[in-house]
Amino acid sequence: MGKNKKKSVELSDKKISFTRERVSYKVIRYYPTAMSLDVMVTEEDGTKLGMQNIPFAHIPKEIKKLVKPN
Repeated sequence: MGKNKKKSVELSDKKISFTRERVSYKVIRYYPTAMSLDVMVTEEDGTKLGMQNIPFAHIPKEIKKLVKPN
């Protein structure tokens, strides 16, 4: 059996970011099949916390429209 590759949409060139609870998130890529996003997480003081995968439902509505326009 072959491995199924996750299809993703690269969004790092669009420079989409949002802030929640004094933490900044920069959108890297979107996985439509999993309905999740890879984001770079940065604290208010500029400290990078690394990459995280967050569910699409947990991002603000205005960012959802940029990531997945209907």
